[in-house]
Amino acid sequence: MTQYGYEAELRIYSSALKGVSKWPWPVTSDGWREEAKQRLDAGPFGYVDGGAGMGQTMRHNRSAFERYAIQSRMLSNVETRDLSVRLLEQDFPTPLLLAPIGVQSIIHKDAELASAKAAYNQEVPFILSTVSSFTIEEIAKVMGEGVRWFQLYPGTDKDIIRSFITRAEQAGYSALVVTVDTTMLGWRPQDLSNVYLPFLQGEGVANFMSDPAFLSRLDEPPQNNPSAAIEEFLKVYVNPAFSWDDLEELRTWTKLPILVKGITHPEDARQAQFMGMDGVIVSNHGGRQVDGGIAAIDALSPVRQAVGPDYLLLMDSGIRCAADVYKAIALGAKAVLLGRPYAYALGVGGQEGVEELLMQWKAELDLQLALSGFSKVREINSTYVSR
Repeated sequence: MTQYGYEAELRIYSSALKGVSKWPWPVTSDGWREEAKQRLDAGPFGYVDGGAGMGQTMRHNRSAFERYAIQSRMLSNVETRDLSVRLLEQDFPTPLLLAPIGVQSIIHKDAELASAKAAYNQEVPFILSTVSSFTIEEIAKVMGEGVRWFQLYPGTDKDIIRSFITRAEQAGYSALVVTVDTTMLGWRPQDLSNVYLPFLQGEGVANFMSDPAFLSRLDEPPQNNPSAAIEEFLKVYVNPAFSWDDLEELRTWTKLPILVKGITHPEDARQAQFMGMDGVIVSNHGGRQVDGGIAAIDALSPVRQAVGPDYLLLMDSGIRCAADVYKAIALGAKAVLLGRPYAYALGVGGQEGVEELLMQWKAELDLQLALSGFSKVREINSTYVSR
């Protein structure tokens, strides 16, 4: 049973006894974002912070949460709380995962190594992006027995895809997350204005430059001709022809559980379920792909109705506080993925920053749960959230 909220508040307030008049870390998502903006150059910050087109989907993600209100219940015994959830036959202490975020080297020199270590120390599953700055194997080494999933962008070369999956299996990743909303990159004005695409600078390509299937496409090693290697990467990275048939074939290549990420339409969720996928992540890629799209939280309940009460649903996009986590679970998610918030924390303080953020989120969620009248995350339901 947890006491995250009490422990975190005690940790912060007791610092006053040591003469500390202001906590050294931000304590809100907006605070982490503003601090990261001060520390990062315009190109990297814009890449993390920006969205597609006019930014309508990003705004929808946030404004939609505000349309749902929590109706708390009083006089429940919430002296002890249990934030644990069960996903893919594994128990986790909280309903939080770190979303796959690529090219983290543009945010902090330790990149995914820092995020993965922080996730391990805080007992939060870490999802590694295909376009990471450190390899599948390097992340596995620093995580040890920590839970890690591998996110796959299904590119144009099937040999590379199969090689990535095999590497993930051998390195102890326990699930595969297939992102289907990025078969090409969206129109992102901030990146275009800054003339900034980190891949062109050799960032985020560690898995490709270490992969035998990819290297077999090159006439010479990447270190001898990095430009040619990057050019080849851009040819295979995304795949606008990827379809349900390809996903069905991919299912036959691994025994790992597969979750399909980037679903907002109920029919797509039902199709993934019908094809034997192990779960769906309701997500609009944080508003980075389609402008004017539905908010992820608005898509969640219809998707849950389409797949029934027991099918695994996770959610990301727009989550910025514990109340958002509560609402997402009430509307059908089993757990949520944190994206930009931990990227900002990484930019502010590396591994220590991400750990601080995760401690804060666990504490706030613990208090949110109790003060809303629940002692267990698994008890949250739509009865106590109104639109």
